[in-house]
Amino acid sequence: MQYDYSETVEYLLHWFDYNARILRWRIEPSAYYIWISEIMLQQTRVEAVKTYFDHFVEELPDIKALAECEEERLLKLWEGLGYYNRVRNLQKAAQIIMKDYQGQLPSDYQELLKLPGIGSYTAGAIASNVYNIPVPSVDGNVLRVAKRIAGSYDDITKAAVKRQLENDLREIMPEDRPGDFNQSLMELGAVICIPNGKPLCEQCPVMHLCKAFQEGIQMKIPVKSPKKSRKIEDKTLLLIEFQYIEKKERSERLINYYAIQKRMQKGLLAGMWQLPSLEGKKSTLQIKKYLQTFIQCYQNNFDIAIEPLEESKHIFSHIEWHMKGYHIKLIQKKESAKVEDAKAQINELLVYSGATKQQDLTWIQAKQLKDYALPSAFDAYRGYIQ
Repeated sequence: MQYDYSETVEYLLHWFDYNARILRWRIEPSAYYIWISEIMLQQTRVEAVKTYFDHFVEELPDIKALAECEEERLLKLWEGLGYYNRVRNLQKAAQIIMKDYQGQLPSDYQELLKLPGIGSYTAGAIASNVYNIPVPSVDGNVLRVAKRIAGSYDDITKAAVKRQLENDLREIMPEDRPGDFNQSLMELGAVICIPNGKPLCEQCPVMHLCKAFQEGIQMKIPVKSPKKSRKIEDKTLLLIEFQYIEKKERSERLINYYAIQKRMQKGLLAGMWQLPSLEGKKSTLQIKKYLQTFIQCYQNNFDIAIEPLEESKHIFSHIEWHMKGYHIKLIQKKESAKVEDAKAQINELLVYSGATKQQDLTWIQAKQLKDYALPSAFDAYRGYIQ
């Protein structure tokens, strides 16, 4: 049985007028700002997005700048937000917009849907907020709010349920304020009809229209199909530090270099940087065996220290990494080969020993880390790079 949401419109708009949070993309609702904010807000809370948004649009103030940005810089600007395909699709769409739409986001809902990374939710947000087109913008917040109001046990993970709600809302969209109506539903879901914990029903402007409140079933709605359990992958991360003594005429200084690798261009964290890693959790003895060839060849030139680091866990949408870390310090004993030759030899022997899969290690100093996109999965070990 369908629910008629038409009575909610006036109450939601009135509530939104007096209670909407002050957000930059609301104060300055340009097409570019709305687009960037909506993509960032997918899978990410508003409070976390605010700082990222300000920095991103400061560095890339328009579609042209986004389209032309180098990938390394782009990924670095997104670092910490996760789901990096979002920003890659942003750039793909920006390049199409520059080529096919004269550098302007199209003002047609169907044309917006053709762009990479833009689905019905984002297209609806841009079309309604920027171009005043009366189309809905349905995300998880809106589904939760609507199904509670209707007292509906529909499974919100099903595409057909979302499509039906889009159709229902399209029928009652206020033509003079479609963007505000969409935002009022999202705002209500973010601050009142919350996803985790008991909803704040006493503060809700449509409490008197809400069947879930009337029947006391708020905590039973929305209904979601159980997610598949995440695949667990055990990994051993190697924080490899090369301490090199640089000698000049009357002085010398110790320079610390750290090994990082670029991930493959496909799959999880594609094209990002990582610490060298091994599959499975390795013991200290196993790590020493991996490095045995290196130790034998370089024991006259280096002291080698292996220090276990804390274990950590990082959760992706469908995979969990359970990680064990080792800090491997290669400390130069005496003046040896030029630094580039020494790093090349270290690379070769680490690959030969099986301690790393790839020979293309990149050695950086701590101050250079700001130029490389190292995902938050490695945050537990980032603090040792100093």
